[in-house]
Amino acid sequence: MKVTAIYPGTFDPITNGHTDIVARAASLFDRIIVAIARSTTKTTAFTTEERVEMARRALTDIRKAEVRSFDGLMISFAEQQGARVVIRGLRAVSDFDYEFQMAGMNRQLNNAIETVFLTPAEHLGYISSSLVREIAALGGDVSQFVHPEVKKALKHRLSS
Repeated sequence: MKVTAIYPGTFDPITNGHTDIVARAASLFDRIIVAIARSTTKTTAFTTEERVEMARRALTDIRKAEVRSFDGLMISFAEQQGARVVIRGLRAVSDFDYEFQMAGMNRQLNNAIETVFLTPAEHLGYISSSLVREIAALGGDVSQFVHPEVKKALKHRLSS
């Protein structure tokens, strides 16, 4: 049986940590949908379309990955896509409490979809989209944290 996994988030922007999680998931599952949230309580630096395009470019070498945007409940989108797994990345212990609560809530909404936690490579564990945006906004070099196309977009959008 082929297993589809969904990796949801805002990806504002997608980082090398996110890409690493997708690559790890691709070794475990048959199809990975990177699901970029349209409606979010977060204020994003990039539009949904820009975030989708950056993710597609960053993930072009991961054959099993596809990028889509969604509105509404992630679990509903996962159901529509036939996903059986939700992938969540954990960088540090501080991420666990929120992710554990979210996994429990998703299980209540649909107990047929499992949450799987993956950790990025150790050298990528400290990277977050918000830190990358801050570095870029202050004119710092983010090339070790993001795909070259994402770096260009950040420079264009955020550099002072």
